[in-house]
Amino acid sequence: MIKITLKKNEDRRIKAGHPWVFSNEISQVEGERQPGVAAELFDAGGGLIGQGYYNPHSLIALRLLSRQQTDIESAGFFEQRLLAALHHRQSLYPALSTFRAVYGESDFLPGLVVDKYGDYLSVQLLSTGMEQRREQLLEALIRVFSPKGIIARNDVAVRSLEGLEQKVEVLQGEIPDLVEVEENGLRFLVDLREGQKTGGFLDQKENHLLLRNICQGRDVLDCFCYAGSWAVHSGYFGAASALGIDISARAVAQAARNAELNGLSGRVLFEECDAFDRLRTLKHEGRRFGVVVMDPPAFVKSRKNIAEATKGYLTVNRRALELLEPGGYLITCSCSFHMGREAFREVLTSAAKVARREVRLVSTHSQSPDHPVLLSFPESEYLKCFVLQVV
Repeated sequence: MIKITLKKNEDRRIKAGHPWVFSNEISQVEGERQPGVAAELFDAGGGLIGQGYYNPHSLIALRLLSRQQTDIESAGFFEQRLLAALHHRQSLYPALSTFRAVYGESDFLPGLVVDKYGDYLSVQLLSTGMEQRREQLLEALIRVFSPKGIIARNDVAVRSLEGLEQKVEVLQGEIPDLVEVEENGLRFLVDLREGQKTGGFLDQKENHLLLRNICQGRDVLDCFCYAGSWAVHSGYFGAASALGIDISARAVAQAARNAELNGLSGRVLFEECDAFDRLRTLKHEGRRFGVVVMDPPAFVKSRKNIAEATKGYLTVNRRALELLEPGGYLITCSCSFHMGREAFREVLTSAAKVARREVRLVSTHSQSPDHPVLLSFPESEYLKCFVLQVV
């Protein structure tokens, strides 16, 4: 295990609980500087701060796993951390079999994501340290979860920042073409091999329930619908009709299958189209909706793109507000970390002004609690969900 010493006065944020050490905060590295090597971190006075995995080629040079001396190399260490994460989810969702089982730094396993879809696990190894310990991780995952199959969805750009290859591979067992899961009493098909992220999105479970008291008897528009979760929920909760739109033919086909799976094909329909363009044409057609859901992919993935992303959020939310009937609701989301909560609220305020609609803020929400937020690690909170009403 190598030894890393911080520069003077660079330890305050890290000692307060933040798990990342940036390369420009390091004064000295003693030992072989191999990507993924285990390291002990010390402050400038020689005091031990913790242990983690080091990558000399990454801006995030060290990711801390422990604040004390322990064996961070063994399958036993990972098993202990996985069990703690699983027990937390079981306390939140005693009856659920589909949830985010490990959320990286928030579960003290930085660089690791594990999503549980029933009997199957979809994992992402996002750091060199985790990638190099995949055998220990695999052993621990099998012990803790006893899955029928494990797939690695390592086809994500962030791996390139760590010098890692992007690929999808089955690590254990077999992975079916589609896995059926349940959410809020509804059935959904998930494509673990080619679906977005780890196969699906598990962070809106509670937010989908926001539709229950506002969509009954109303026409609902679900923008950027992906596999149709919002639209299917609205049909289940009594919407007169629901229209989901997405630019992906594959997503729209899967969404239609999910509506059919729940006996909602007659009232829940989907269109393959560009959401920006379709919002404009719906206005020209004179269409009005009682509820519009706006849950787009991340428009901003780095600080340098904030201005461009702000314009995108402003455009889609302004057009959504223009389509709402009096008393109608807009459920609008941003999953971009760099678009903060207050900044997103300001965008929505501007959108209401441009749309010339008087809008009240009904409630605000975040990601599901199986994506826990550490107060010492603000990067762990990314999802903003606002419920607005035109008055």
